[in-house]
Amino acid sequence: MTRRRQSTLAVAAKVAATVAAATMIALAGAAPAHADTVRDLEYWLADYGFTTAWNTSKGKGVTVAVIDTGVNGNVPELRGVVTAGTDVSGIGTPDGQTPVGDDPNHGTMVASLLAGRGTGTGNGVIGVAPEADIISASVAFGQDTGAQKSNDDQIAEAVKWAVDSGADIINMSLTRNTLDWPESWDDAFMYAFDNDVVVVAAAGNRGSGTSEVGAPATIPGVLTVAGVDRDKNASFDASSQGITIAVAAPSEDLVGVLADGSYVQWSGTSAATPIVSGLVALIRSEYPELDAANVIERLIRTADPHGHEVPSPLYGWGIIDPVAALTVDVPTVEGSPLPSLAEWITLHRRADAPEPATDGEPQEIVPIADPPLPRSDGAQTLLPTAWTLAYITLPLSLVAAFGTLGVLLGIGATRHTRRTVRSREQ
Repeated sequence: MTRRRQSTLAVAAKVAATVAAATMIALAGAAPAHADTVRDLEYWLADYGFTTAWNTSKGKGVTVAVIDTGVNGNVPELRGVVTAGTDVSGIGTPDGQTPVGDDPNHGTMVASLLAGRGTGTGNGVIGVAPEADIISASVAFGQDTGAQKSNDDQIAEAVKWAVDSGADIINMSLTRNTLDWPESWDDAFMYAFDNDVVVVAAAGNRGSGTSEVGAPATIPGVLTVAGVDRDKNASFDASSQGITIAVAAPSEDLVGVLADGSYVQWSGTSAATPIVSGLVALIRSEYPELDAANVIERLIRTADPHGHEVPSPLYGWGIIDPVAALTVDVPTVEGSPLPSLAEWITLHRRADAPEPATDGEPQEIVPIADPPLPRSDGAQTLLPTAWTLAYITLPLSLVAAFGTLGVLLGIGATRHTRRTVRSREQ
C-alpha cells in the first residue's frame, strides 16, 4: 500500500496502490493552490537548472506520448496540452483522457511533471518541458477489462499508435516486473526505433519490491531512468539498479497533479521518468536536426557521473544536467550509444529455439504502473526481504559462522596447549 501522511493542507483524493508514486503527501483540494505550496515545492526546476535551460528551450514543437492510465487534459495545468489520444483498453474513451486501471491518477501525474503549464504566473505545477505537446494512450493496468487483449498486447498497440501519431518521445512509467518481455513488444519497439522515436522507461522502485529493473527498462535501446534523492545520491527506496540504466533524475518529493485537479507529492522512478522525457523534449526542440541516437548521446555525455565510473548500475552515465545538455558541444555519432534491440532479437529469438516447458496453461504476466513503496506507519516489519537477505542477513550470518568457528578453534587450541604443558610437568 502507498505510504501517506497528511500535510497542513486538505487531503487529496486517494491514490491507488499500483501507482509508481511511492511516498504520497496530499497538498490541496481540487482548487489550484498558491505557489507557496505548489510551485515552490518544485525544487528540481532550480536545483537541476531547468529554469536556466528554459532560456534555450521549453520543448516547443515536440510531441511526447504518455502510455499510462490516461491523461485528464481538463485539469488546469494540462488544458490544451493533450493534442491527441486513444484508448487501447476497451474501457476508456477514444481520446485517451478518461482514467482507467488500478490507479486512474497515474497518467495525469506523469503528464503534469512532464509538460504541465501551471495555473498562472508562479502558480500550479509546471512541467520541465512546458511547451511540449502530450498525446495519451490509456492502458488498464491490473484491471479486468473483459476484453481479449492482454495488458502486454495493449502496450504493444499503444507503442505503435504513438509512432503513427507523430510521437518524438514515448514515456513509459511502468514495469512488467520481469527481465523478459513478450515477442509482440519486439515488433512494437523496433517500430519505434526504426521511426526515430526515443523511448524512456522507469527503472522501478526498490522499496516496493522491484529489486531489479524490469521490462520495458530491460529492452535494448530503451532509455532507462534511475532515481536520486534530494542530495543527488541514489535513492534507496525510490529507485532500482541495473546495468541497463542510462541516466538518473530526481525521484523523491516530486509534485504532480491528480486527475481531479488536486495536488500530491510523490516519489518513485515513475516520477523521475517524465522529468527525463521532458529534458529529451528540450533537446529535440533545440536540435531538431539530431536523430534519436544523437539526442540520447547528448543527454548521456553531458550527465554528471557524480564521482562514479560510468556507466554504473546506480546512475548509468550520470545525473541529468539540463543546461549542459542544451549548450555543451557534443560530437555526433553514427549509431545509438545504447544496445541494439535488432541484434538482441537476432541472438535470442531464433526460429529453432525450443518452446519453454509449461505445466498447463501459461501464466500471464500483467504489466503495471511502476509500483508504490510499501506503507510506513511507524511499525517496522521484522520479516526479511530479498534485499536484507542478500545484503544484511546472509553476510552477517557468514561473519557469525566464521566468528564462531574461530572461537571454537581458539578454545580447542588453548585446551591442547594446557594438556601439553601438564604432561610435560608430570
